[in-house]
Amino acid sequence: MTSINYGSELIGRRAVVTGAAGGIGAACAKALARHGVWTACADIETPEATVTEIEADAGRALAIRCDVSDEEDVAAMYAKICQHIGRLDYLVHCAGIMRQNPILETETEEFDAVINVNLRGTFLVGREAVRAMNSQGGRIILIASDLGYLGRETFSPYVASKHGVLGLMRSWARELAPDILVNAICPGPIDTAMLSAEHMTPEWREKELDIPLARFGQPEEVADMAVFLTTDASRYITGQGLGVNGGSVMP
Repeated sequence: MTSINYGSELIGRRAVVTGAAGGIGAACAKALARHGVWTACADIETPEATVTEIEADAGRALAIRCDVSDEEDVAAMYAKICQHIGRLDYLVHCAGIMRQNPILETETEEFDAVINVNLRGTFLVGREAVRAMNSQGGRIILIASDLGYLGRETFSPYVASKHGVLGLMRSWARELAPDILVNAICPGPIDTAMLSAEHMTPEWREKELDIPLARFGQPEEVADMAVFLTTDASRYITGQGLGVNGGSVMP
């Protein structure tokens, strides 16, 4: 899959990508690194494989283990980033989990787990990114979901968390402008582990294909949008939820 060439614009910039061990996060980390961005790759499972791929392609990367729902872990992640790569220009926050259960079968612990990772984690990682960017400005890119607009039966904790991510994005975009631009990417059905049988029934996986483009998206297609949002071409975009969704949502 061929990505847009932004020339030398991004060379030497610094980014942190969460959820970088696989799926959309790994695709975003590798795409930024290909454009010359020094990329800190963070995940609850140390993303060594992603870093190895980046370095094999002559990119610069750093692997960090981080539970985004843990405040001390997040603080330690940014301390390591500041120590090893200096300033921070971009945050691409991809870490997230999904659970499927009808409301009457959803335990409080399950609800809390999804909200802690997807919403609390977004708050913690985003807040510390703002501190790290400080006065030089930067870009914050959050991964939300088309379900943050659509809603979906049997996915209520996930939907609530992603709706909350959109709320954080809009609030931060107003508060931090014009120095820091804040946007969200709202993927539709993307061919990652989240669409596996572990997270989604075969019936729902089949329903995901009932969209205009009639196929699952690829993580690299989300990564292309993330890279675009770090470039000067997106300089007049903030506070937006941008769909990479095959037509699943048409606001």
